[in-house]
Amino acid sequence: MTSGSADEPIYATEGLVDVLLERAAGRAPEKETVSLSVTPAGELPDLDFPPETPVFTHFYLPTAGGSVSAVFGVDLGTPPGQTAGRFVSHPDGRFEPTQTDDFHVSLFVAVPPWTRDSIAVFDRDSTQRELALLDVEPPEDALES
Repeated sequence: MTSGSADEPIYATEGLVDVLLERAAGRAPEKETVSLSVTPAGELPDLDFPPETPVFTHFYLPTAGGSVSAVFGVDLGTPPGQTAGRFVSHPDGRFEPTQTDDFHVSLFVAVPPWTRDSIAVFDRDSTQRELALLDVEPPEDALES
C-alpha cells in the first residue's frame, strides 16, 4: 500500500502513536526504530474512508528474530513486504529525517518531550505530511490477514 498523494494525510491510530511515543521515552537517550504496518480502512470499524485507504495500526517488535539476525544478518522479526512505514525517535531533538534513518514510504519521527505534538510523518522525499490520528481500534486478527 502506498501513502497516496502529498495532499492526503497519513492516517494512524491514536493507540499506535501513543505506544510508539512511550517506547521512545523508555529508550531515551538511545534511538528507537520500529517497523510499522497498515490495515486497510475497510477492515476498521466506523470509518467513512475508501476501503483501501491505508491506516497505520501495528508495529513489529525490533527484538523479534534477534538471535537469528545476529548470526545470519537477516531480519526475521519483520515479515517481508508487510511494513509500509518506519518509526524512529530522535532523542537529540532533531525533528526531521536524518541520513541514518531507514527510509520507507512513510517515516514517523518523534522527539522529546514524546507527546503527540512531538511526532511528525515524512514521505520518501523527506517532505512532511499531515498526520491524522484516528480514535479506532484495529481488529485483533489484523496481522494474520
